[in-house]
Formats: sequence, structure tokens, C-alpha cells
Amino acid sequence: MKAILVALLLSLSLATPASAATPGEVPVGGLLRDAEMRGLSGKPATLADFRGKPLIINVWASWCAPCRDEMASLDRLARRYGGGKHFNVIGISTDDYSDRAKAFLQQANTSFPHFIDSRLFLENMLGADRIPLTLLIDADGRILHKIYGAKEWDSPEAVKAIGQAFGAKL
Repeated sequence: MKAILVALLLSLSLATPASAATPGEVPVGGLLRDAEMRGLSGKPATLADFRGKPLIINVWASWCAPCRDEMASLDRLARRYGGGKHFNVIGISTDDYSDRAKAFLQQANTSFPHFIDSRLFLENMLGADRIPLTLLIDADGRILHKIYGAKEWDSPEAVKAIGQAFGAKL
């Protein structure tokens, strides 16, 4: 069973080559530090606010075409399984200008909360040296997987891999 999960996650990540860690990066298997997050599509929050349920974090920017391309499938995933049903989904923009990120979010009309990382703290801690980056985080805040590149997050293969990573039947 574990071999199937690894194969599915590898197919999602397309075996992205390794790169140097970002300053303060938490590796896969590590526990995320708490961080304050400035709200883009709602009120501010902390990472600790999302503990207790598995979490999907998507790191994106309004200028990133692959980020924009995958946002609709991530939103469909969040609407179907997220919102605390099985897990939560949040987005973190690396935009320098919040007005550009907000303009994209108005157009994308996503259902999950988004935050902006203008001080690079989250970007570095999560290892977002390239985007899009999506992280699967367990209920305790431990990083299970880091997946670089745009994916079809609501595809049957992705949903199955996410369910297996989180130990949930989706």
C-alpha cells in the first residue's frame, strides 16, 4: 500500500530535481513553526489555527501562469473535500504587491482562504524556491509531502494520493 502511495505522489511531482534548501526551510518530515499570516481573502490567521486537521498549503503568485492554471482544480478539491470535512486548504501568495494578488483572487473566485507572504518567512520555511508548490501537512503540522509544479488536484489519481497521505477515504 505504501508503495502505491509513493508511486502516486511521484507521478504527481514528476520527480522534480533536488535543489538547495531555502533559509530556514523545514524539510519533509519536519514540524512547521507557527507563523502569522496576513489575510488576502479574509482575516489574518496563524498556521497554528489550522492544526487538528490535515492541511494542504498551495504557494502561488499572480504572475505565475502554472499557478493560475492549477487554481481551479485546487478550488474544486477544496469545495468537495476541504473546508474541514477531511482537510483544510489554504493559499499563500508570494506576490510583492497585495493588490495584484487580490485582483487574481477576485478573478479566480476560490472558496478557500488565501494569505500573503510579503516578508518571505513562509516562502523560505516552506521551501518555495520555485512555484507552484503544494504541501501536504498532517493534523499535527508535520510536512508529509512537497509537490512542485502545477497539478490537476481534483483528478482521481491526486484525490487517491491525498486520501492515502492523510489516511482518509475520499
